[in-house]
Amino acid sequence: MKVKNYIQLALIGVGLVLTSCEKSFEELEKDPNRAVTAPASLVLQGIEFDMYNNTGRPFSSEMRWNQFYAINYNYYGNNEYQWSEMPSHFYTLKNVVKMEQEAKRAGAADVNPYSALGKFFRAFFYDQMSARVGDLPLSEALQGTAVITPKYDSQKDIYLQVLKWLDESNADLTALIAKGETSVAGDFYFGGDLRKWQKVVNAFKLRVLTRLSKKEGEAELNIKGRFAEMLNNPAQYPLLSGMGDNLEFRFNNFNKYPSNPDNFGFDATRQNMAQLYISLLTERKDPRVMVTAEPAGAELKAGKQPSDFTAFVGASSGEDLADMSEKAGRNNGAGFAPGAYSFQSRSRYYTTYTGENVFIVGYPEMCFNIAEGINRGWATGEAEDWYIKGIRASQEFYGVKDGTLTMTYSKTGGRDAADFARYTIDFNFDTYYAQPLVKYSGNTVAGLEQIITQKYLAFFMNSGMEAYFNYRRTGFPKFLTGVGTGNSGRIAMRWQYPFSERTTNEANYKSAIERQYSGKDDINDLVWILK
Repeated sequence: MKVKNYIQLALIGVGLVLTSCEKSFEELEKDPNRAVTAPASLVLQGIEFDMYNNTGRPFSSEMRWNQFYAINYNYYGNNEYQWSEMPSHFYTLKNVVKMEQEAKRAGAADVNPYSALGKFFRAFFYDQMSARVGDLPLSEALQGTAVITPKYDSQKDIYLQVLKWLDESNADLTALIAKGETSVAGDFYFGGDLRKWQKVVNAFKLRVLTRLSKKEGEAELNIKGRFAEMLNNPAQYPLLSGMGDNLEFRFNNFNKYPSNPDNFGFDATRQNMAQLYISLLTERKDPRVMVTAEPAGAELKAGKQPSDFTAFVGASSGEDLADMSEKAGRNNGAGFAPGAYSFQSRSRYYTTYTGENVFIVGYPEMCFNIAEGINRGWATGEAEDWYIKGIRASQEFYGVKDGTLTMTYSKTGGRDAADFARYTIDFNFDTYYAQPLVKYSGNTVAGLEQIITQKYLAFFMNSGMEAYFNYRRTGFPKFLTGVGTGNSGRIAMRWQYPFSERTTNEANYKSAIERQYSGKDDINDLVWILK
């Protein structure tokens, strides 16, 4: 009996071996400890985080290129426009595809909250990439091993598809909300509220239309018609109605604001404010400068009061880095903060981990985009009304309202309570607005410059590279250059393609470069939307 049992066990073992040998290589290479599926709600959270984390965080290199602040310590970076490859969002787009697949796998209908938001995410991330480089793989992209060398679509076709995705997303959200499907699981921006997401989709579409302003004559893009249609049909295209509708990232003690108490000793004295941002505010006697920045120690030592707008001084982004470093670190003696330049507010950014919310798509920008479109004649309406709404919204975000305002600055450049001093200023919006630099000059080039300038100020430390993109498109406000910005005193106009494209998709990459830039992947060439 024992021998028989042994024979039976042996035969079973042989059978198991033969069965395992019959498995395909693909089956054998699967890691049983690694998940291959995930709830759509979980994938959504990763995509949403990438919208903030991978497009330009506060006090990042992108914000130096926006000329909001400058770095004065060359060990950690510089202020040069010498960038190379663009940030690739194709990995995030793969997750968008996965999110949609997981929603369907769980039994969702063809049109569902994840598919509707998926179209918006496609539009958002393709805009981020195409605005930087031009043509990209799109129609043959994101197909896995089915197409490993996708062709490049023209930038015009990319933006036609971006606008199509946004229209479809808006229509799908309308249909879902009408059926009572008003929420999506996993959303940490709006707690799942699809009504707020729909407003963001349409506000973002206004950004895209404004981004394409140089192509307003392209019949197929129909910039003017699309813009007017949105403003004339608020029921079909609901828009942000106030700051409570912003798509914004909120920080906490785990996801910390980039400038925070942990980093004070590391970067507080190595990051001074930039002249462009500071001067635009001080010239307009705008209290936002007193909220975001400190008066320069050298100016206070010279006898100026912290309430004096001329006490706030920024360094030109084009200044030689060694000169900037010397001036930023200059000893002003006991009782005064070091340096000839203003630094970021110690009380606002270095006493808390939560800092301030960061807009990804914000109400002030939308107001200025509408004002710009009306200024350009794309729709009827009062550009000044939207211009004023944008200014007020941005100022109120910083606590700037009519009345007596209390400001805080560091006397010595420290962040302890004993270092802080307070002062007050009186603010009246009507008085502020009556200034020639601020009061809207009408639907003229001068009026357009005012709109773009105020939009720039509202972009401080938010919305990624939008401040730069608007300058690149309009020339407003004029960015500062010099030896410190490198690139032969030029502001770069585009990024290079990811280096991996040269080895994994070489033929299509070369074709795209030849078609657009005469064969040279040059950061100083213009992408199609700027020509």
